[in-house]
Amino acid sequence: MDYKDKWEELADIKDELAARDWFMGTSGNLSIRVSSNRFLVTASGKDKRKRTSEDFLLVDENGQAAEETHLKPSAETLLHTAVYNRTSAGCILHVHTAENNVISELYGGRGEIIFKGQEIIKAFGKWEEDAELRMPIIYNHAHIPTLADEFSAHIEGNSGAVLIRNHGITVWGTSGFEAKKLLEASEFLFRYELLLNQSRSAQALNQTIAN
Repeated sequence: MDYKDKWEELADIKDELAARDWFMGTSGNLSIRVSSNRFLVTASGKDKRKRTSEDFLLVDENGQAAEETHLKPSAETLLHTAVYNRTSAGCILHVHTAENNVISELYGGRGEIIFKGQEIIKAFGKWEEDAELRMPIIYNHAHIPTLADEFSAHIEGNSGAVLIRNHGITVWGTSGFEAKKLLEASEFLFRYELLLNQSRSAQALNQTIAN
């Protein structure tokens, strides 16, 4: 099986996200579909700021290595298999950022965060003037099969996004381009929400002082 083009596509995405410092402490994982029941996924414990011939390995629909290798797939590969086995998604990206972790903690008790009136939610296909983007936030189960089960309940369609509380965001799309677009839009929304809350707090404090 020749998957060189897919390998290079995923490596390019990894390089771009690494340049944004979205892979602190070897965190995060990426994958791209190669065939109906095979996908490339990041190898566990690798420094994603570096580009090597051992960045990814080919796995089957159960997340098991599909070729002879000493590499181990990312610990969260089960989340990727859940998406690929239920949808026609072509790429999955998972990153830990300070912004998405803080957002997941602030809104985790609600089980979701809702964005409305933001132009960038069009990245998710939300074009109506009063459209809302509801992003689920799930508990960060240490037991990966349990995490995968809860995550699976929020897999709807060939693209989407789920926040894991104090862990990170997982997005998937029909292609590497779409998945990256959704990830960028999500991180913009998180940063906007935090800056907006910060500005509101400062205004409230100034008003209190003025009174």
